[in-house]
Amino acid sequence: MVAWVALLWVLEAVDAASGHALDTFGVSPREAGELRDVVPSAFVHFGFDHLAANSVPLLVLGFLAALSGIRRCLAVVAVIMLVGGLGVWLTAPAHSTTAGASGVVFGLFGYLLLRGFVDRRVGDILVGLLVGAVYGSILWGVLPTTTGVSWQGHLFGLLGGIAAAFAFRRSRDGSDALSDRGSRRYA
Repeated sequence: MVAWVALLWVLEAVDAASGHALDTFGVSPREAGELRDVVPSAFVHFGFDHLAANSVPLLVLGFLAALSGIRRCLAVVAVIMLVGGLGVWLTAPAHSTTAGASGVVFGLFGYLLLRGFVDRRVGDILVGLLVGAVYGSILWGVLPTTTGVSWQGHLFGLLGGIAAAFAFRRSRDGSDALSDRGSRRYA
């Protein structure tokens, strides 16, 4: 997670040095050519303040999500980016551009909040409750209350995280489709 956030800072430095040339990787809604920017838009920010606001929650929530395995975390983040980006592409206001990792932050929040309940694992439920207590106030960000802030990115990122909690649930014995262990069958 530290490497990922460091990459975001390097990209923002390149963006600033290039006169914001990377901002073109943000998503503009309902333009077919913009579908290619659904994933890259999560790596681009509109300034260092924007990136700073996402960095700490991305580090914390990403670290907690990665504790269940790097492959699982990457799959969860991929779902969040796709659902969040496509949701923005479908619903954002015309002539707008949306970028930033806050959709991933909201998605990781939703994933961690529900993962334990979906998997029925006490430790993960406790992590979810802690995440809810510490970061629960971000849920206000899914409402269209602040001009210039993509509530669509937040909402669809959150929905992507919830979908990932169900898509990548584990069985009670801890096995799942993303496990490195093969299943054993006895005759």
